[in-house]
Amino acid sequence: MRLLLDNDQVLLACNNLVTISSAPPVSGVVLNFDQAEAIQQLAPVRILIVDDFQSWRRFVSSMLQDNPEFLVIGEASDGLEAVQKSEELQPDLILLDVGLPRLNGIEAARRICAIAPGATILFVSENQSQSVAQEAMRTGACTRGYVVKSDAARDLLPALKAVMQDKQFISSRLVALRCGDSPDV
Repeated sequence: MRLLLDNDQVLLACNNLVTISSAPPVSGVVLNFDQAEAIQQLAPVRILIVDDFQSWRRFVSSMLQDNPEFLVIGEASDGLEAVQKSEELQPDLILLDVGLPRLNGIEAARRICAIAPGATILFVSENQSQSVAQEAMRTGACTRGYVVKSDAARDLLPALKAVMQDKQFISSRLVALRCGDSPDV
């Protein structure tokens, strides 16, 4: 990505956005920097929340509204609506439940990965089954994580940040269960 600076130059340095208004006009100054870093610095992550419980969608929205890194751009209450809104809105990140009416979250994820290739999916579900979590994580290249809802207060924000850095995130409860440990509750 390239930025062309003009009269009021804008400089990205040390992760800070600085406006230089007293500098004389400069023409042709071009900065090159990593596209992912630029997008992360200049625009919030656009999120679609998909869950059949309205109270859960409200909880997640309120959790994210005070964080300038994230912008909730839509909600869906079933799998088919999730696919439709993903195609229409092209979100950066989709928080997707597994147990959805009309089309389950795993099948919805397969379709979403095909129609919204720029999106990242983070499953957020109460289902703690290892086999369900593994199947969810294998649905497509855009699937990056799985958070157990009961751990969302602790795990959701770190999971969002991890998956947007193209890292995988698995809820600590699932990791503990897989390792045979007792999860922290």
